[in-house]
Amino acid sequence: MSASQTAEKASWMGYFELTKPRLTALVLVTTLVGLYVGAQESISCVLMLNTLIGTALVAGGAAALNQLLEREHDAKMRRTEARPLPSGRLQPEAVLVFGGVCSAVGLIYLAAAVNLLTSVLGAITLVSYLFVYTPLKRVTPLNTVIGAIPGALPPLMGWTAVRGEVTGEGWALFGILFFWQLPHFLAIGWIYREEYAKAGFAMLPVIDVEGSRTGRQAVSHTLGLLTVSLAPFVFKLAGVLYLAGALGLGMAFIWFAIQFSRHLTKWHARQLFYTSIIYLPLLLGLMVLDKVK
Repeated sequence: MSASQTAEKASWMGYFELTKPRLTALVLVTTLVGLYVGAQESISCVLMLNTLIGTALVAGGAAALNQLLEREHDAKMRRTEARPLPSGRLQPEAVLVFGGVCSAVGLIYLAAAVNLLTSVLGAITLVSYLFVYTPLKRVTPLNTVIGAIPGALPPLMGWTAVRGEVTGEGWALFGILFFWQLPHFLAIGWIYREEYAKAGFAMLPVIDVEGSRTGRQAVSHTLGLLTVSLAPFVFKLAGVLYLAGALGLGMAFIWFAIQFSRHLTKWHARQLFYTSIIYLPLLLGLMVLDKVK
C-alpha cells in the first residue's frame, strides 16, 4: 500500500471514529427497541430502515461536533488524546463540515422519510447534547443528569416513528434509558476522575472528593431505574417474563451500586460499570422477547 493510500485510509478511519461507533450503535439499538415495542402491527422494513438511517446520521453528526467542541479538553486525557482531532489526524474545519452535514441531512431525512415529530425529537437531542450538556460539563456536576435527557430520547424517537405521537408508554422507555445512564456514567466518572479533573470537567466524582454523594446517587438512581423498568409491564407492553427479569436485573444492579457506595474503589466502580453494560441489553432483550402482541 502506497503512502497516499495509507493516508487516505487513516483519514477515513478518522471520520469513522468521529461518529463514536459504539455510542451510535447503542443509540440505534435503543431506537430499534422503541420502534419494535411501539409497533401495533407488523413493522414496515422501509420505515425501520429509514428511521435507523436518519437516526444514525444525527447521532454520528452530534458525536463529531461534540468532539470538535471538546478537542482541547480531550487532548488532556489519556482516554481521549488519541481521538482524530487531538491527535491531529483531522482538522477542525473538516470535522465541522462533516458533523454539520451529517446532522442536517439526518434531521431532513427523518422529517421526509419518517415523520416530523421524530425529526423534532432528533433536533432536541442534537441541540441539548451539543449546546446544553457539553458546555455544562465544565460548569456543574448536574451535567450528568442533564446529559441523560438527550441520551434517553432515541427509544422515544423509535416509538414516535411508528406511533406518530408521544405517549406514556414512550415516556416509560425514555425513563429506563434516563435512569440507566446515571449509575453508568457515575461509575465511569469515578474510574477516570483524575483525568476529568485534569481536563477541567466538573463531574460529580471530581467535585465530590470523599465520594459520599456519588455513592448515594448511584444507589438512588438504580432504585429509580428498578421502579421505572416495571412500567412496560404496567402499560401491558411486556408480560410476566419481562416483569420477573426486570425485578431480578434491577435488584442485582442495586446490589452492585450499594457495594460501590460502601467501598468507593475503582474496582467496585468497574464492577458497577460492567453490571450496567450487562443489564441494559438483557432488559431490552426481555422486553422484545416478551412483547405483548
